[in-house]
Amino acid sequence: MTEQLWKLGARRLGTMIAQGEVSTLEVVNAHIDRIESVNPLLNAVVVKRYDQAREEAEELDQKRARGEPLGPLHGVPVTVKESLDFGGLPTTYGVTAHRHDFPGKDELHVGRLRDAGAVVLGKTNVAQLLMFLEADNPVYGRTQNPWALDRSPGGSSGGEGAIIAALGSPLGVGSDIGGSVRNPASSCGIVGFKPTAGRLPDAGRGSAPIGQLAIQSQVGFLARRVEDVTLALDVASGARNPAEGSRSLGEPSSVELSKLVVGFYTDDGFLPACGAAVRAVHEARDALSRRGATCIPFTPPELVHGLTLFHEILAGDGGHGMRRFLDGSPADFRIKQLVAIASASRPTLAAIGFVAKHTKRRKLATLLGAYGRRDVGSHWDAVASLEEYRAKMLAALDRGPAPIDVLLSPATALPAVRHGGTAELGVMGAYDAIYNVLGYPAGVVPFTRVFESEETSTPRTSDRMDQAALDTERGSSGLPIGVQVAARPFREHVALAVLGALEEDALARSDRPGPDSLPSLFR
Repeated sequence: MTEQLWKLGARRLGTMIAQGEVSTLEVVNAHIDRIESVNPLLNAVVVKRYDQAREEAEELDQKRARGEPLGPLHGVPVTVKESLDFGGLPTTYGVTAHRHDFPGKDELHVGRLRDAGAVVLGKTNVAQLLMFLEADNPVYGRTQNPWALDRSPGGSSGGEGAIIAALGSPLGVGSDIGGSVRNPASSCGIVGFKPTAGRLPDAGRGSAPIGQLAIQSQVGFLARRVEDVTLALDVASGARNPAEGSRSLGEPSSVELSKLVVGFYTDDGFLPACGAAVRAVHEARDALSRRGATCIPFTPPELVHGLTLFHEILAGDGGHGMRRFLDGSPADFRIKQLVAIASASRPTLAAIGFVAKHTKRRKLATLLGAYGRRDVGSHWDAVASLEEYRAKMLAALDRGPAPIDVLLSPATALPAVRHGGTAELGVMGAYDAIYNVLGYPAGVVPFTRVFESEETSTPRTSDRMDQAALDTERGSSGLPIGVQVAARPFREHVALAVLGALEEDALARSDRPGPDSLPSLFR
């Protein structure tokens, strides 16, 4: 049994430990052994705390033996994104100047999981400054995707995605300001969820400009099952401790799917989703229809405008925050590009944009106008436009014969990119970032894999971004594809109920991405 414990999910492991079927130490040792088996190929877990984890496991087993009350995550191993503080472990954001930053206490939500009995095994790799959709930086190097070692697990929580998919951890803590939980989830064939803006605020100091609250990074969770991210959200939100005064979470089991109105779409108007992602949405729609949900086509208002606002607001400090945190350290080439664009004057960017339009980079030129040094008035204008956009989206959801409860869409435009692919694909559409702009809760569930016939099925233009997307699709047969579900603010339980229903249907599919279909190296 011990050899198979690493195949089980967080909730199941917690139940087994609580019932005395297995000890916490056995569970922890099984996952440590699994990490040591797969991590040399992945480079996903970059900071390890095995001795401390074993000591904590023994203490938790003694606590159970004494008959003391057990927390909802008692004995469950977890891993934590490197950018989230853990007392005594480094928090570098992949920046060498911060190799010796050892915070004295845990990040709030990590601490809540530990208070509930979780045992942290280590910290996982990230994109430098969390600012691109890969897991690669000068401190820890590059993380590989267990589905294909020549591809990225996504980012910026890519280390979490890789180690959970490879069965080294049943539950991971990440953060998401522009898809950083959901992109790795889709790329690695697992579940990822980010809550409503303000539910689990990420107070990290090394990515988005400090003090920028218009678009908020949120702590989120990755796992192989929906029930496990649901449990983690419940614990981390403080919902199990009313004395903390957190807003109460709804119960997914109370949601009647047959009464839901589901709006679905497959195109963001910027970067067409690949054929497999479009098919996944249509088949997920059909699955929900069979359960009685009313599914209707939905055209979100001005997604490209929302994407532009995302970039304009996060770059509102002209790259000052990134330069300050780098503090002269080596920068990843994608960060160098981003800092240069964010720091440039608007006339300079206008000239670059003019050239880009005439060198098959029209899509890049579309977003360049969001960058460049601005005055305070311009920034506040952007924030006002953000509020107007949010109101416009709510109005669109309310329009029609019945208000839309949830939105179904591609998790991302593409399957996992090849290493370095984000140099041209730094923006993979608005599919995930739009829910950070809106502040809506959103999650991803693995649903299918790319068919060989779909590798070159997406119509693409000659634009460099489209051509990079086409290159990503080539050779992607067998890679995982997720679908995304978003709900209205503070309706996490509705999104989770729909994700759970889709997971149930996907488990019966032969093309579902799961542990049994991983390459033989990781089975």
